[in-house]
Amino acid sequence: MMWNALVSALLLRASVVLIDGNPGHPDLGFQWRLVEETRPTCFGLSPAFTMACRKEGVDPGRRFDLSSVRTVVEAGSPLPPEGYEWLYGELGPDLFLNVGSGGTDLCTGIVSGYPILPVTAGEMAAPCVGFDAVAFDADGREVVGELGELVIRRPVPSMPIGFWNDPDGARYRATYFEHYPGVWRHGDWIVFTERGSCAIAGRSDATLNRGGVRLGTGELYGVVEELDEVVDSLVVHLEQTDELLLFVVLRDGLELSDALRTRIADALRTSLSPRHRPDEVVAVPAIPRTLTGKKLELPVKRIVTGTPVAEVASREALADPAAIDAFVAYARDRAYR
Repeated sequence: MMWNALVSALLLRASVVLIDGNPGHPDLGFQWRLVEETRPTCFGLSPAFTMACRKEGVDPGRRFDLSSVRTVVEAGSPLPPEGYEWLYGELGPDLFLNVGSGGTDLCTGIVSGYPILPVTAGEMAAPCVGFDAVAFDADGREVVGELGELVIRRPVPSMPIGFWNDPDGARYRATYFEHYPGVWRHGDWIVFTERGSCAIAGRSDATLNRGGVRLGTGELYGVVEELDEVVDSLVVHLEQTDELLLFVVLRDGLELSDALRTRIADALRTSLSPRHRPDEVVAVPAIPRTLTGKKLELPVKRIVTGTPVAEVASREALADPAAIDAFVAYARDRAYR
């Protein structure tokens, strides 16, 4: 999707600077140094990279000349309010921070920021032009001020009309239109405010549902990954046993002690609710992510419950193919308990 966006920019006679490889190599300052060298006006970032820079104290506004940047575009996962505040602190109050969300399926954005609308920490300003995007409850009613399924009620030009090797369209209809007949269900858990802005809480198929209350994974990650000891995390909820499993990547040299497990659990209970307290905290070497940085929450959930890796994820589509191995080992050990 981003390739299409970059190539389209060339039609406007804009120049494009593209990093091919790990944006954090050799260090988290690399992208910021590149901004100083190439002087872009629009700078694209991922929330994961942004929050990593904030956590590690990169301080790019002091170390580099970022005065050319007028717009920062963020997408790929929810950006916590702290990320908004950090970016404005580093790049100044005149920055236009455009946080949006869309999908490879549509090859476009669905909700976005707008230069003529206010930027509110933790929110996206409005649906993209031409999108009848709202939140639906389980019964297909539009809801405002509460979490619901992100849906698109009217067609847009970039909607696919089918899948390969799906001659009768059954798999295509089941994927997007089975839940709400005639309405595109995108698979994100979202809340729209009365002002028309919105915030995404994570994938709806990965949403935690404990005690009849649905909890977004994004807010949980916001608490866990603020802890100094934790570099990355992933959570899954096993409905059959009502277990909440939290996998964490720790800083080099640290071990997951009982004291640290308690500290993580207490932080979630205090900052969010007792329902967010995990039943088990497991240390892993890495969190499996797609090439665009998205956490593989649902595939990990299926692996943990015994589904073979080949049926849920392609290693070639992972940023780090070996990241999945620890979850396969955990599932195997779990089966013998």
